[in-house]
Amino acid sequence: MIDAIDKAAGLKPDDALFHARRFRTEFVDGAEACRRSVLTPEHDLGLNAALRLALARRIAALNDDSPLIAEYDALLAEQQPDGSLLALAAGESALPEPLATLGRHSDLITLTPDRADADAIRRLEQAGLNNPQIVALSELIAFVNFQTRVAAGLRLMRSA
Repeated sequence: MIDAIDKAAGLKPDDALFHARRFRTEFVDGAEACRRSVLTPEHDLGLNAALRLALARRIAALNDDSPLIAEYDALLAEQQPDGSLLALAAGESALPEPLATLGRHSDLITLTPDRADADAIRRLEQAGLNNPQIVALSELIAFVNFQTRVAAGLRLMRSA
């Protein structure tokens, strides 16, 4: 099975790196399970799939990851998002709440995680997010940043 990281890295079943990833199938399976759980969880906690995909696309763009941007664009389009979610995905900042706060927080954690502090969490709470939603948002941000880094590393290995 080709997973999302294989797709983002451009790996195919006949590539040596594709098989090298399968030496530790628990990592491949775990990454794919994590992807599903942060993008389309069984219980979305009020953070629907379109919102999650818009944020994922935004984070992929912050990481300048063209293959993942394209992947998230396609997945987001399937959700038929409204204009505000498309603006969030595109990295815009002039957004209605809570989207503006979600975008700023995603940018902060992706670009300057060392600047994150308790005030960042308070801003999410002030925007109306509860603790389970903040945890879910944190998991989403962490996963997409992880995904971009693993895919970038695999692309580098492939080009060597």
